[in-house]
Amino acid sequence: MSNDDQYGGGYGEVGGTGQTRTRLPDSPADPYGPTRRPPRVTRSLVTVVGVVVLLIAAIAFANQTPDTPEADRSQDGPSSSSTSPTGTRPVDGKNGAVPSGFAQNEQGAQSAASNFAVALGSDGMFNTPRRHAIVDAVSDEGTRSALQADFDADYSPSLLSQIGLTKDGTAPAGATFVSRTVPAGAKLKSFANGSAAVDVWCIGMFGLTGEKSTRPVTSSWFTISMTLKWNGSDWKVVETAQKDGPTPVTGDNPVSDSGEIAGAVNEFGGFTYAR
Repeated sequence: MSNDDQYGGGYGEVGGTGQTRTRLPDSPADPYGPTRRPPRVTRSLVTVVGVVVLLIAAIAFANQTPDTPEADRSQDGPSSSSTSPTGTRPVDGKNGAVPSGFAQNEQGAQSAASNFAVALGSDGMFNTPRRHAIVDAVSDEGTRSALQADFDADYSPSLLSQIGLTKDGTAPAGATFVSRTVPAGAKLKSFANGSAAVDVWCIGMFGLTGEKSTRPVTSSWFTISMTLKWNGSDWKVVETAQKDGPTPVTGDNPVSDSGEIAGAVNEFGGFTYAR
């Protein structure tokens, strides 16, 4: 035993005698005396068991609760139904290069306006025969002549020259002409008695690629407002107008060179839009 064991047989300092002291074993239990109690369960074990029981009871109670607390919607964004596609199948038909055969309902009117915006904002509008074919395809019979005259005046020879196009609306050698409209969303303003007013929010790309281009391809945001009429089988344009915006803040994406833009325009096709 070591000297540090004050209860053992080492050299302790009890009484200062330097003598050892031996601890004798307990005396045998009296067979007629009271029986020794069994060891008590430690408090830590009881605590662990209690916690487990409470946890199991809490889980069982939660699973049996029929009501789910209503989520706080005060921080929710706009409903997905305001921007997501409805799932209505896009049209199968085409009138020339323009989709046709839209449904006679609110969704069909928005789909028609979106596809008409694409056609009326395409590079085909800068070529007289192609422009006439597009306007014929989208316009109502009662306003077709007026629309043709208005568009012919807009796409005048002086405008083509100012942009840098040839007299037939094509790009000069070594360049690619870009005029593309992409709908970002559609909004129905009114719908009644076979007539619909629809706004189409769009982003447009316009300009000429090429090293000598004085009008590089740029992007812009605008809203096209259309009045449509149901002609018995499809929606047709009665009148159309355009205004700038809404325009988001321009991002910090690096600008692509002319060759990359020209390749994208020639390689990436458009879509048929359905609301």
